[in-house]
Amino acid sequence: MATYKEIKGTQIEVLASDPSNPVEGQLWYNSTSGVLKGQAATTAGAWATGGNLNTGRTSLSGSGLQTAALAFGGEVPGNTAATESYNGSSWTEVNDMNTARNGFGGAGTQTSSLGYGGEPLTGITESWNGTNWTEVADLNTARYGLAGNSIGADNTSALAAGGATAPETAVTELWNGSSWAEVNDLNTGRSGIAAFGISTAAIAAGGYPARAITESWNGTNWTEVADLNTARHLVAGSGIQTLGLVFGGQTPTPVANTELWNGSAWTETTDLNTARASLAAAGTQTAALAFGGNTSPRQQTEEFTGAGASVTRTFDVT
Repeated sequence: MATYKEIKGTQIEVLASDPSNPVEGQLWYNSTSGVLKGQAATTAGAWATGGNLNTGRTSLSGSGLQTAALAFGGEVPGNTAATESYNGSSWTEVNDMNTARNGFGGAGTQTSSLGYGGEPLTGITESWNGTNWTEVADLNTARYGLAGNSIGADNTSALAAGGATAPETAVTELWNGSSWAEVNDLNTGRSGIAAFGISTAAIAAGGYPARAITESWNGTNWTEVADLNTARHLVAGSGIQTLGLVFGGQTPTPVANTELWNGSAWTETTDLNTARASLAAAGTQTAALAFGGNTSPRQQTEEFTGAGASVTRTFDVT
């Protein structure tokens, strides 16, 4: 039988640690961990375990990218104001929010975010500058379970849609950096919605009670588009209006379902490793982050890599 060297012309490298920038097709033996590894392209999206939150929680909010994310607020049980920053491998505790709460909207980046609304029923809005949270102008309509996660480029623009005041509401508000203004409502009032995009081009999908409804926002109006394959609420989302991802949620039990949005239709892809609802999200369609949630362990973080991306795989040689 031909050897690897005879086929490839080189021997398998023996390294004390994984290379920092491996190329597709490269193989190496990690002498520290004692495993054979290689670099390959993914044929389908895949979820992998990331670093755990320091404070496990549910109904939290998040913002940013897979390698530079922010987690804030939530329920431990009992509301928390804890804020943590993610660097792509681990979470670090930073300065707390001023008001502990859960079930609120979040938008922006790791260094410039906005948190608004929440339970107990409030319209409080806080702005994050990378170091501290500062209270700014309240929502016009206090509510919790509203869409807002990942909607906004920074703390100067955001979209707050739907939520619950007692019954579900369709109210939509726009943030201009200093105040909220009411704009055109969702077509269907609901709470526990997944949302992604920016304040002028966004998607809101799912919602209570276990809906599949998807609506697209053009900066002025909401338009109903293709439904999710799996109806659910307390679901998370990431991406842009034309390339999005939703994951987790409740149907009424927690699910791991993950779906890709291409701007016109939803396609099922690889499930989360742990089914959960009331989780937070950050990132894009091809590089997303899922963290927290209502299924133990609540501190769990997962990282999504889209199809076609280069990933390191460990080979079973037993």
